[in-house]
Amino acid sequence: MPLTEEIADMYAYEGDPAALIGEFRRTSVLVPVSDDALMTAEWGGIRWLYAFTDEDALNRFALTRGSAPETRWQYVSALGARLLDVVVPAVQGPAGVALDAGSEQGMLFPPAPGIVPDSVAVRTDDGDQAPPDPAAATRPGGERI
Repeated sequence: MPLTEEIADMYAYEGDPAALIGEFRRTSVLVPVSDDALMTAEWGGIRWLYAFTDEDALNRFALTRGSAPETRWQYVSALGARLLDVVVPAVQGPAGVALDAGSEQGMLFPPAPGIVPDSVAVRTDDGDQAPPDPAAATRPGGERI
């Protein structure tokens, strides 16, 4: 099943988390680049790499960030597995992937066991607490990875 269908199933409470992660790993996604770095945002103490399922999703995100409709954002294409297994471990500190950020069916792939390599997975003992408002920490650039 395509990644967008796996995400839709999750939103319909019919999804299989393992199937979603597997499909994300097999799917090529678009990762925006700014100042020769992958675009990221800090939220809840985690560095989130932006990734998009297609150019339309990336363009909608760009519009919400104040870009003119004719502006084309630079991006690279990468398999989800490469982001989770190579890029996330290269980031200093906890990192995950924010897929289709700002859309009605965005999805987060946090630095949790079973999603990212165990060596960089974050484990908590203090329960699930809601992170702070992401809009306050979002920035247009990213760290060089």
